Amino acid sequence: MLPDRPTYDALIRDFRWEIPARFNIGTAVSDVWAAREPDRICLQHFDPQGAHRSLTFGAFARSSSRFAAGLAALGIQPGDRVAILLPQGFEAAIAHAGIYKRGAIAVPLALLFGVEALEFRLRDAGVAAIITNGFGYQRIAALRASLPKLRHVILAGATGENTEAFEALAEGAREGFRAADTGPDDPALMIYTSGTTGPPKGALHGHRVLLGHLPGFQFHHGGFPQPGDRMWTPADWAWAGGLLNALLPSLTFGVPVVSSPAQKFDPDMAFRIIETMQVRNAFIPPTALRLMAAVEDPKSRYAFDLRSVGAAGEALGRETYEQASAALGVPVNEFYGQTECNIVLSSGSAWGVLKPGSMGKAAPGHQVAIIDHDGRPLGPGEPGQVAVRRPDPVMFLGYWKQEAATAAKFIGEWMTTGDQGVMDEEGYVTFFGRDDDVITSSGYRIGPSEVEDCLVGHESVAMAAVVGKPDRLRTEIVKAYVVLVDGVVPDEALKQELAAHVKARLSMHEYPREIAFVDSLPLTTSGKIIRRLLRDEARAEALGEAR
Repeated sequence: MLPDRPTYDALIRDFRWEIPARFNIGTAVSDVWAAREPDRICLQHFDPQGAHRSLTFGAFARSSSRFAAGLAALGIQPGDRVAILLPQGFEAAIAHAGIYKRGAIAVPLALLFGVEALEFRLRDAGVAAIITNGFGYQRIAALRASLPKLRHVILAGATGENTEAFEALAEGAREGFRAADTGPDDPALMIYTSGTTGPPKGALHGHRVLLGHLPGFQFHHGGFPQPGDRMWTPADWAWAGGLLNALLPSLTFGVPVVSSPAQKFDPDMAFRIIETMQVRNAFIPPTALRLMAAVEDPKSRYAFDLRSVGAAGEALGRETYEQASAALGVPVNEFYGQTECNIVLSSGSAWGVLKPGSMGKAAPGHQVAIIDHDGRPLGPGEPGQVAVRRPDPVMFLGYWKQEAATAAKFIGEWMTTGDQGVMDEEGYVTFFGRDDDVITSSGYRIGPSEVEDCLVGHESVAMAAVVGKPDRLRTEIVKAYVVLVDGVVPDEALKQELAAHVKARLSMHEYPREIAFVDSLPLTTSGKIIRRLLRDEARAEALGEAR
């Protein structure tokens, strides 16, 4: 919990971690509030047809404990990996809490994953059971023969051959169940990295990961919780953003969470959810914010009263910050973290910590620096790698069965992020780009996010991604892949206009010398642009031109 202090400096000065000797995520998000206020609402599900449903903490605690007992009856042991392949909803939340209470390790997976992506993660984690719905079962059934360690498929709202019924497990009468007596370092959760720079790795977290998220979460949501708070995110709960930046912290504080159907993100539907469910707090990734900011006059079309909005997953940028803040009626507090160590930098407008274009300052309880290749902290204005000092309660235990990769993540006392940034004299950190995303052109080092943000600021551009394309003269040139707003005609004149726009807004050396108009950009399930694929395409193109 954050101390009640009026300034950022006082928060940093007086904050102390309080990590108990025994802690279990499942009991923290359900049983604690069930004992205090069993009729308090914990989850509300938005139905486009108006048949909204609610779940109380009392019911949540009972169902998750019964589900944990059901897992035990199936032979699931503490430490076993149990995958969750479900959309936002009551079943996903009950599954998470039940797995933690059993002492097993939750492995959240996105329904958008293809067969190969699912097989890789299920095989790599050695998953013993998977909880899914009818949509997910169609793919799991085809994979089951190739996954000898997968003993149980648990289906929610559907039936299938050789499966268990989720409802039977969650509603069964099993007396005398006790949650696993776990410590903060006992494994609880494994989230796979998004694979923007290589094969996904399973980042293993202990139960303390939830406690590690709380101060940064409270900071960017303005002293969360406040009376009337209600949380929603369009982010998949399989992603660290949806799970740890929205669902689990909110439940820990007794704040209702709104879930919504799995669908392609639609900005008008997002505003409708916020209005209908009286959402007060939201975590909205930058890509979604850009789409919402493009909605014409949302304040007159929808009645909403947001109190706080957080954004992370990719650099927000000044342009998107200004447009989204105006559209939503509140300042968007950008924060930063990774699957391995999340919400370590944060903006906090309630404490005056806000600088558009930056990711904020070190969140209370975390020590962040810009370091060089040898792990030495750099001074203000010196670009280097963003790093987090260990130990830190939010930091991962390690990569699943990858000791060498885990060791390579650290330089001395610092966990490296692979992200380039710069810290100013006030402590604000500005994102520069991934190590392998940084473009070297004519001796200049160019961060793609700033150029992307500038392009998105043009009225004709919906989305943009920037990579370096090999060039004999300049080492690399800036190449942009641009998705246009509906109705805009792609032509050479627009390419020149966009290049001039960047020249005028940024600098002469940062403008894209090549622009390709595309229908869509490759994205991870968490909404991050997979620049690696575009970079490979640009390199292949350059190789072909050189022949």
